[in-house]
Amino acid sequence: MLASAGRIRDEQRLIWDEFSAGWKKWDAELLGWHAPFGATLLQEVRLRPDAWVLDVAAGSGEPGLNAAEQVQDGRVVLADISAGMLRVAREKAAARGLNNVDFEVCDAAAMPFDESAFDAVYCRFGFMFFPVMSAAMREMVRTARSGGRVGAVVWGRAAENPWASLILGTIARHRELPIPPVGSPGLFRCAPTGFMTRMFRDAGLADVAEYKVSTDLVHESPESYWEFMTDIATTMATGLAKADEESRALIRSDVFQLLGRYEHDGAIRLRSTATVVAGTKP
Repeated sequence: MLASAGRIRDEQRLIWDEFSAGWKKWDAELLGWHAPFGATLLQEVRLRPDAWVLDVAAGSGEPGLNAAEQVQDGRVVLADISAGMLRVAREKAAARGLNNVDFEVCDAAAMPFDESAFDAVYCRFGFMFFPVMSAAMREMVRTARSGGRVGAVVWGRAAENPWASLILGTIARHRELPIPPVGSPGLFRCAPTGFMTRMFRDAGLADVAEYKVSTDLVHESPESYWEFMTDIATTMATGLAKADEESRALIRSDVFQLLGRYEHDGAIRLRSTATVVAGTKP
């Protein structure tokens, strides 16, 4: 298990370093799309102006940088396995003049922070990819102080997220992909109703609440959507990389045809649904 988890982490580190340029390129679009999820999460962790906050799997910096603006008398630590993604976050923090942000390249399952160091600890859209989710959960709870809030956002079911399932389903129809073992990292790994609530309660958290938040991923054209997804979606890019040139062309053609179903008011609008969960450390 440990060797396997280590290999997965090494692969993820390389992939996210590679995709950091895409996340930088599409930063404005990503900010707009993910805003409702980040705002709800920050509300649930109940930030005070002097709070110390830990953003786990912080990626290119959100919602951690928004949290830094809310805790002007506190501090925010952005932690991620990818130095490349954190470089993007660091550039954004400097551009916004944020001086209360620190950056730490580390594994979510073994974070270099003291016990009970933070008033709020959360992870937005990272949980599904942790090799051993229970280990990351223990670390998040360990680093939260008594009375502090721990939160997460994970993607909902595939049927609730055509922004991703449309392409992933098309790739699967054109290629015989190996079925990953149960519990493997993936977009919809944490989607079952109550899954995250059970994980939070099993970790000893109290007052755990879970609910859905939905928005749309909006693009002006199929071409824009395709470029966006190939630049930022690691799961999709991995699937496409295993297809030959002819198959990739067929996949692209089929995706463009399917996108017609989602055209409204002159734009492509794809539903995006996530689960927000939060609890209190006793």
